[in-house]
Amino acid sequence: MPFIAADNIRQFYRLEGRPGKPVLILSHSLGTDHGMWVPQMADLLPYFQVLCYDVRGHGASDAPQGEYSIEQLGRDVLGLADALAMKQFAFCGLSMGGAIGQWLAIHAPERLNGLVLANTSPQFGPRSNWEARMKAVSDGGMAAIVDVVMGRFFLPETLANDACANSVKSVFLGTNPAGYLGCCAAIRDFDSRESLRQIRVPTLVIVGDQDVSTPWAGHGEALARDIPGARAVHLPSAHISNIDCPRSFTTALLEFLRSRS
Repeated sequence: MPFIAADNIRQFYRLEGRPGKPVLILSHSLGTDHGMWVPQMADLLPYFQVLCYDVRGHGASDAPQGEYSIEQLGRDVLGLADALAMKQFAFCGLSMGGAIGQWLAIHAPERLNGLVLANTSPQFGPRSNWEARMKAVSDGGMAAIVDVVMGRFFLPETLANDACANSVKSVFLGTNPAGYLGCCAAIRDFDSRESLRQIRVPTLVIVGDQDVSTPWAGHGEALARDIPGARAVHLPSAHISNIDCPRSFTTALLEFLRSRS
């Protein structure tokens, strides 16, 4: 299995596509892993060398005890890119992955040639909500919140009929609680609202019109308004829009990124 060791942890990654193609890094949501991008891969590989990875605390990557920060998760991406000799890349992050993307665009803009922020926010809601979620997982494990989270992740018809959604549920239940809690803390503490105007990387914001976790109002709206030149696309999805609306998501991603190349 491919791993990169950096900052005292091992990160799992999967690199696909022909060397020499433009590089695209895909970063997943809290409680999922790199496999959530399966619906996009076949359409992306003719145009990009695609790097998927498991964020610290998730999948096959290490899950050290303690609270993480979005800065730490962003530096993990840079460590992975450096180890694979990727000087510049496009970055697409969904939810937590979108927070990582914002950090990269603010603190390492020279590394990015395009940014897609999907179902994400510059600030993810009241601290008390995250503390309550963390307590529920600490007390009862991942199973304590799985039904609520899946109901926020997907439209009912997706959850009932889609194999990828069922796979996400299995991955969620198998996520190391310590890693999940570490990333919850990173999201809880994240706030890029005062820095969004610094972003000069070409940016696409993707919003789910039935996303109750990061709706347009106060979340996607703020990103599209405050990041100079950002474009916005609305999809009829819940939170995990690349699985709820895979074709529309992939089309928006490709149209934006290919216009940058």
